[in-house]
Amino acid sequence: MDRRDFIKIAGASVPFALAPSTSHAIWGTVAQYKQAVPEIFQNVPRPPAYTPALVIGSGFGGAITALRLAQAGIQTTVLERGFRWPISARRQTFSTDMFPDGRGYWYRTSFKQLTGLTSFMDSFGGVFDCVDYDNISVWRAACVGGGSVVFTGVMIQPERRYFDAIFNGLVNYDELDRVYYPRVRQMLRLSPMPNDIYQSAPFGHSRIWDTHARKAGYTPVGNDSIFNWDVVRGELKGSYRPSAILGESNLGNSDGAKFDLTQNYLKLAEQTGKATVYPAHEVKNVYFDGTRYSVDVIKRSPDGKQLDRYSVTCDKLFLAAGSIGTSEILVRARALNHIPNLNEHVGEGWGTNGDVSAVRTFGALKGLTQGSPSASRIIDASGMPATLENWYVPSLGVNLGMNASLGMAFDQKNRASFRYDGSRDRVNLLWPKNGNDDAIAAVRSVNNRIAAASGTIPGAWPFAPDCSASWTAHPLGGAVLGRATDAWGRVIGPKNLYVMDGAMIPGTTGAVNPSLTISALAERNIEAILKRDF
Repeated sequence: MDRRDFIKIAGASVPFALAPSTSHAIWGTVAQYKQAVPEIFQNVPRPPAYTPALVIGSGFGGAITALRLAQAGIQTTVLERGFRWPISARRQTFSTDMFPDGRGYWYRTSFKQLTGLTSFMDSFGGVFDCVDYDNISVWRAACVGGGSVVFTGVMIQPERRYFDAIFNGLVNYDELDRVYYPRVRQMLRLSPMPNDIYQSAPFGHSRIWDTHARKAGYTPVGNDSIFNWDVVRGELKGSYRPSAILGESNLGNSDGAKFDLTQNYLKLAEQTGKATVYPAHEVKNVYFDGTRYSVDVIKRSPDGKQLDRYSVTCDKLFLAAGSIGTSEILVRARALNHIPNLNEHVGEGWGTNGDVSAVRTFGALKGLTQGSPSASRIIDASGMPATLENWYVPSLGVNLGMNASLGMAFDQKNRASFRYDGSRDRVNLLWPKNGNDDAIAAVRSVNNRIAAASGTIPGAWPFAPDCSASWTAHPLGGAVLGRATDAWGRVIGPKNLYVMDGAMIPGTTGAVNPSLTISALAERNIEAILKRDF
């Protein structure tokens, strides 16, 4: 495809893609959502007024914590603000990525995609939340299963040299490498993309990406993934509704193509009879009286209406609401003295994991769509270390020759703080305006090198710049190990309060996706806590 043909196709596609989503013609009333996904409207009972252990959040850290507590015989309540979405081989339960409706986003009416296009939808309790701060937008999940439902499935162990630079001996890499990383891999059945799927039509973009990387002197390495390859094969054969092969991922895969936490850790936790997940429960405040924790909860319906408000109590409280959610809870509790004796490190040490999106255009065309599972990655350590992963562009109905990458630079310098604004009862993130400039420079250098070697063009005019870091999908920090907590996530100051999610990691996991390290640390920490605190 030459530049003239590309612009012709792009010009024809822009009015279609920029127009309000066609979902407005199909969706928009509660009755229609009830017909599509009646399961999320089922009545959720009140949790017990008291349970010995309570977990806030059902993502990687929360799900692992809940299972291990339950297996130890401890009655556990799990509170999740989002809803429990069903899996169906043929039914579309989640929104599509390219033309989202209210099932896609958490009470938003518009969302600017990384392609530069803006999608419009009706306000509803969808699975994907985006928090807009002054200088950055932070992506997070809002559903049972948390980030495992809306991420791209890649789970990579960091190199020792980067891990040790992050934790400075506080966490033993050998122990994680020997015990906890393998434990998580086994539980989540992680594996790289099989060759038969890699060679199929929807992954032509992956093969082109690898070819271009090799031309620039890099050696692509396969990514371990949480995707269920048998379901992806079923999509290719027509026995499952197409999802992963069409580039659906950020808003969930209706057919269960991702082996998310609802299919393993959370399922096993509930099967013990000792743990119960309560969707639609949004935590507003947490209090500690020196003996027990009291959690102020709002129960909502999917259309956002408040159904009830009450408090539940526990002896031991585990925070796993994600970096943003956990940090907000702790920073507000310290500012209002709801939890006495929280130290000065609460709300500090936040970073973006060096996230940068990168795109090139005018590459060879293979296939009409781009599948979402990520096949491979490369790493460049010539300057600031940076990993680029083969990403995807959600289907526009036509392949525009765009080739996307998710970049992650090992940036140890740029960190931000959370601060409570009493005038608006809001916790703000003070991220500097140019906080990701070093990461952008590192990723841009690699992207430009590949573009020069492959004859492609950095960027995707008129859709997107060559590199962007106005967002992050990997928020980390705010309650960092060894500062706000001890080495195992026990919050310093108040007793029986624990951080089990990305908030405990100081802003980076070493130029790789953080989910595997969050999970391994959660396995390590809860094992130690069960031995010493129960």
